[in-house]
Amino acid sequence: MSNRSSKASAKTPGFLEDLNSQQSAAVSQTEGPVLILAGAGSGKTRVLTYRIAYLLANGLADASDILAMTFTNKAAGEMRERVAKLAPDRMAGMWIGTFHSLFARLMRREGERLGYSSNFAIYDESDQLAVLKQVVTDLKLSMQEFSPKMLSYRISNAKNRLALPNDLHEQAETPLDEIVARVYQLYQNRLLELNAMDFDDLLIKPIELFERFPLVAEYYQDKFHYLLVDEYQDTNHAQYILLKILAAKHRNIAVVGDDDQSIYRWRGADIRNILDFEKDYPDCKKYHLEQNYRSTGKILAAAHSVVKNNRQRHPKELWTNKPDGEDVCLLEVENDLAEARIVVNKLIREFKQGPRNFGDFAVLYRTNAQSRVIEEALRSESVPYLIVGGVKFYERKEVKDVLAYLRLLSNPADAISFRRIVNYPARGIGEATINKLEEFARQHHLTIVEALNRASTIDSIQPRIREEISAFAQLISKYTLLKQELSPAELAAALVDEVGIARDLKQEGTLDSINRMENVRELLLAIAEFSAKNGRTSTLDDYLQQVSLTTDLDSLTDRTNAVTLMTLHSAKGLEFPIVFIVGMEEGLFPLSRSITDPPALEEERRLFYVGATRAKEKLYLTWSRFRRRFGDGMQSVPSRFIKELDPETTHLESSLHSVRAERRRPISDDAFDAPMPDYADQSQESNEYRIGMRVMHEIFGKGTILKIDPSGAQAKILVLFDTAGKRRLILPYAKLEIL
Repeated sequence: MSNRSSKASAKTPGFLEDLNSQQSAAVSQTEGPVLILAGAGSGKTRVLTYRIAYLLANGLADASDILAMTFTNKAAGEMRERVAKLAPDRMAGMWIGTFHSLFARLMRREGERLGYSSNFAIYDESDQLAVLKQVVTDLKLSMQEFSPKMLSYRISNAKNRLALPNDLHEQAETPLDEIVARVYQLYQNRLLELNAMDFDDLLIKPIELFERFPLVAEYYQDKFHYLLVDEYQDTNHAQYILLKILAAKHRNIAVVGDDDQSIYRWRGADIRNILDFEKDYPDCKKYHLEQNYRSTGKILAAAHSVVKNNRQRHPKELWTNKPDGEDVCLLEVENDLAEARIVVNKLIREFKQGPRNFGDFAVLYRTNAQSRVIEEALRSESVPYLIVGGVKFYERKEVKDVLAYLRLLSNPADAISFRRIVNYPARGIGEATINKLEEFARQHHLTIVEALNRASTIDSIQPRIREEISAFAQLISKYTLLKQELSPAELAAALVDEVGIARDLKQEGTLDSINRMENVRELLLAIAEFSAKNGRTSTLDDYLQQVSLTTDLDSLTDRTNAVTLMTLHSAKGLEFPIVFIVGMEEGLFPLSRSITDPPALEEERRLFYVGATRAKEKLYLTWSRFRRRFGDGMQSVPSRFIKELDPETTHLESSLHSVRAERRRPISDDAFDAPMPDYADQSQESNEYRIGMRVMHEIFGKGTILKIDPSGAQAKILVLFDTAGKRRLILPYAKLEIL
């Protein structure tokens, strides 16, 4: 544009007065590379939006010259709204959005050069797996040995490394590598035939486009004079390369991020991108946003006392003009049930001291399965809650599936539960057959279970299908009789075992299936607790009634007036007046295998920092001396992060003593020296072993993980070694190195 200047010496908008000195300096440094290290709660979104408005107001750029990238649609929408308020009527033509949405937009313009029409489809995970199933079938491969999920992981990993099928073929060291390369090639060919891209392609294909068509790259390099990137610490290798290409001409790239909040290595995020920004751009200007507008002084000091132990970080320390506030409260409890009860009691007490809204509280945990006991404690006190980043425990698919079996045993007329489980696991009973069974039941005034038992008289159902229905009917009849002899816990455990739900989830061997299997085991534990609490006279009907009554929150008129439950990963970007972080134990937080992996351990420490800095006024940290996993009890020891806390910022309360512990009472070192339990890593956010991952064993050499069978301290892993064949190893002792 003709009035664009290389100096920000024109008018300085009055809105810069709304910024502190470091924010203002970062906003007004418009030319050249800029690194803005923005700590938690330091106003990074404000800096980004004011920077865009500053460029527009000073005539340094038209809206179409600016490319602003973030990681969530919510953040992009918020950025767009704020800029519109600061620079009204100047937004036309601006590119603001997530990486994936912006590069999808670019590929719809330019994709024809790579063989795609502008209306290409974007495939999600289930779509990808469907294509891979076709590919496996076409190549006449075993679906069990070459599971689509394993292949999907291997292909996605290759794409994140910018490796094409030919690259995989050239790098192949084993027959499995060769097969993956073939599948990868055919998979990409099939996507092209379908005029579709997966999520990885939305980043990989633009790089391919720029490399194959330099004039296209030059066009976009010239078009985007100013690049702004939010959450730069979360960028992966492909995003790093795309930004480097686009910034090559004008070099006006401003990145905002916090290396202390880099917690997505399992998604491919590379913390080196932000740590090495000054190496990539030696002339960059660096600004530290360290004034926190969210938390009290003691919360910030406590969080810093932990994260400062990381080696991979830029030195910085948040500060605030707010009062020091109350100490971080350390809660020592006997077991996980006591933990849930005490957390809820504390929460209710804080609520009553008010004025408080239940929406002022958040309970954070490392793994999703930890939510179950917290949910039950909240329900027992009629405290409303909601789950962020997941669904309530009793609404998770695998839990509802098991409950549907139990409900059908309890109520033979429950056709809804029948529909849910008739093909779980798969039995080949199709929709048409289900409709015939339900119509037969209606015509003859039968329950759905009675109709199942008379399916052999329905001529319109094929003989093979009638056999499947008969087998299912016999299963239901068997457990209907056993219901009179067994406790609810014994009945549920036997049914889950015979149906093969846990077995199938084990065989699937993915992190998602491992997480779902743990939820099934947590359900069995909940039923066992119900039986133990109510004695042998308790019935399955009693348990199902309790679940039905206590999970119905539909009557709540104000859904925002509810306690928030979520994993620590889901909490990033949020804030609450009062935060509880539960399960602060070695092996759980940090997860056990991260303890021998320095980069993973540092990420766990950053995850604690993220969780702690969600709290505005009060922070509670809890750990249990005894925790059950998979129904077995284990002695626990406090997390090392507890030991790293500055004692001047904390005080200890213990439910193990009749008298409340003294303020800032030190935790005995003996508490940290007990044997550490080895919890299987079953969080959705894990960056540990996965199906398809390449590993190294000191005796057997290199291999590929085929299956993972988690069962606490006896977790096993099946590895196909290149020279030693298949080996089943006990995971805690396998000492596998991830390649």
